[in-house]
Amino acid sequence: MTSRYVRAAAAGGGNGQYTLEETERAVTARLQGLSVDMPAMAAVSNIYRAAGSVRNHFERTVLQPHDLTWTAWVVLWVVWIWDEIETRHVAAEAGISKGTLTGVATTLENRGLLVRHTHPADARRVLVKLTGRGSALMGRLFPEFNKAERFVTADLAEDEKLALAGALRKIVQHLEQPGAASVPREPGRDQTAHGSHR
Repeated sequence: MTSRYVRAAAAGGGNGQYTLEETERAVTARLQGLSVDMPAMAAVSNIYRAAGSVRNHFERTVLQPHDLTWTAWVVLWVVWIWDEIETRHVAAEAGISKGTLTGVATTLENRGLLVRHTHPADARRVLVKLTGRGSALMGRLFPEFNKAERFVTADLAEDEKLALAGALRKIVQHLEQPGAASVPREPGRDQTAHGSHR
């Protein structure tokens, strides 16, 4: 059982510094004797690794020809979907800091893809909106992006894609619950066993 979950946790590591086999051995050695939830570790580790692999693939294939980073793409996507939106909400939706958003938005604004202006009711708040050029880019780019999404999931059957999407959605909704930011302590369990295992 343990080796199966260790293999699952290490899966997708082929793009890193170490081979999959080296990673499996290192994980097994490091976790020896620790009381950990191996299935949970495997699930989270694979989310982390898959997200990194997907991001790298999209940056190399779809986004690079348009001189866009993954973060710039996500910002454009959020603003495209919501039309006019406050910068603080863009940062939250994109999962980046306000400082990072400021740099990305400045770059995109300099390229003529979006504009920022103060909120009419509160000068402390800033709104962002795509320009006509930005909207046109997203209209052209998203079909390319979706083709890459099809490639990334090509080895999954339709029901597997839906099951994967549903499982990930459950995790997101669970973490959106009030109080999810605090991890409950389990009586008699050493919480240090849940440290970083990337």
